[in-house]
Amino acid sequence: MENFKMVAKTFFGFEEILVKELQQLGAQEVEMGTRAVSFKGDKGFMYKANLSLRTALKILKPIYQFRAFNDQSLYKGIQGIDWSKYLNASQTFVIDTTIHSDNFKHSQFVSQKAKDAIVDQFREKFGQRPSIDKDFPDLRINIHIDRDQCTVSLDTSGASLHHRGYRSATNIAPINEVLAAGMLLLSGWDGSSDFLDPMCGSGTILAEAAMIACNIPANINRKEFAFEKWNDWDNDLFDQIIDSLMKRTKEFHYKIIGYD
Repeated sequence: MENFKMVAKTFFGFEEILVKELQQLGAQEVEMGTRAVSFKGDKGFMYKANLSLRTALKILKPIYQFRAFNDQSLYKGIQGIDWSKYLNASQTFVIDTTIHSDNFKHSQFVSQKAKDAIVDQFREKFGQRPSIDKDFPDLRINIHIDRDQCTVSLDTSGASLHHRGYRSATNIAPINEVLAAGMLLLSGWDGSSDFLDPMCGSGTILAEAAMIACNIPANINRKEFAFEKWNDWDNDLFDQIIDSLMKRTKEFHYKIIGYD
């Protein structure tokens, strides 16, 4: 399997810990950005990163870059991608857009224009078109425009990775799980002592502390990742990755205590 570039998104201030996490996981060519860290790995590593990273919010796979000055060049750029590699006409997709550019004012407009380009390509080639599904799309596309540089990525994660899957219900405003994990890693918590949280609320910090202490993959309880709907989804490889990660869990011989 060949390596490709990926970008892990995180909170401002967590970039260094995310770099460390990626290096420990075995990522290649790790480079720190702002609220993001880029790295290289193969498909198995993409699965592993989504399962394991505690301080990543999302993992994107960039597939194309071009320059966009206006809606025509945006449309043309999006049409420069062969979308049939990632989608077929009976599937659904959605586009998330972020913009830091004077050329484009509204992310909604960019998403709409890009959608038109994809749909028109399918109509011309196959006489049919995929449709939009905002809630459960087969493919989640991410468009990032920085000045005139447009990067198109596939969203490998789907819902933000702070949705760990271990909560059955939440109380009012629980702390974001990625934020909790990042605070713990910044504090140097490694599971070699007792742990006390005297204002634990719904227990997010306790749960993340326990998972760090036992080396349990952060997102092992998640119901699904976006890549599970991709055309190249490899269930056996995914199961193999889970097995190898679960073999690395360890016992914890101290107490974790919380009250509120």
